[in-house]
Amino acid sequence: MDVYQIVTEKIISMLERGAVPWRKSWSAGSGMPRNLVSKKEYRGINTLLLGCQAYGSPYWLTYRQATEHFNGHVRKGEKSSVCVFWKMLDNNSDDDSSSCKSKIPMLRYYNVFNLEQCEGVTAPPVPEETVNRFTANERAEQILAGYGDCPEIIYGGNVASYTPVSDRVRMPCQHTFDSGEAFFNVLYHELSHSTGHKSRLARKEVIERNEFGSADYSSEELCAELSASFLCAHAGISNETLEQSASYINGWLSVLKQDKRMITVAAARAQASADYILGRKFGEGESE
Repeated sequence: MDVYQIVTEKIISMLERGAVPWRKSWSAGSGMPRNLVSKKEYRGINTLLLGCQAYGSPYWLTYRQATEHFNGHVRKGEKSSVCVFWKMLDNNSDDDSSSCKSKIPMLRYYNVFNLEQCEGVTAPPVPEETVNRFTANERAEQILAGYGDCPEIIYGGNVASYTPVSDRVRMPCQHTFDSGEAFFNVLYHELSHSTGHKSRLARKEVIERNEFGSADYSSEELCAELSASFLCAHAGISNETLEQSASYINGWLSVLKQDKRMITVAAARAQASADYILGRKFGEGESE
């Protein structure tokens, strides 16, 4: 089956219900979705597919994991959720003349269940709550300070933008925003664009000039939106402050219906963008 189509249909279904999956504040309540066996957080598109489900537990597992690892079972009648695994494979073409082999993505999906859908599976103990000495906005400031080769940020005016040629971000002053959360949401969006600069992750959608409304322009905008949402979750601030108007939702519905690969590819690039700003390094592929 076409994994890209399956994933896109799931995201489109959420949008059609009026829910914007990348505006979910995953850090609130139970936290980011993670696998019950490995305890690793899901990444990329899986954050959207699982993080927006109406469950209180952040833990997920496969049917086999429920039975073999915990001697439990999934309750009869429970519906599974789609989870994606991908990694890059060598392109073993007939032409072996080049010493540099290209890479092609291998994308697969499997089904998982939330812990709340299972019986006989013991939830891990809740860790003792630690007192955090920092407010959400202070943690957001720490993320900004930790961006190693952050571009110059110029404050003032009423326009937020990133210019690749000069490698500069322009931002309205923080006091002009309704809240600190709204300010950092917009700032993270522009900083996410900056990770595509040729000196960083070198995304062609940033390096090349793309017309407003083009496929590459839309793909980069979606990448920046997703990356900003991941950073907001890491900081512990809500990214639900931006308007979720009907026109906004309809705009993304139109774009995603035209390109079944866009949401999955953009989510992978967004994860790489957020990881770059956070200074984290991960191998290719999704956690189980």
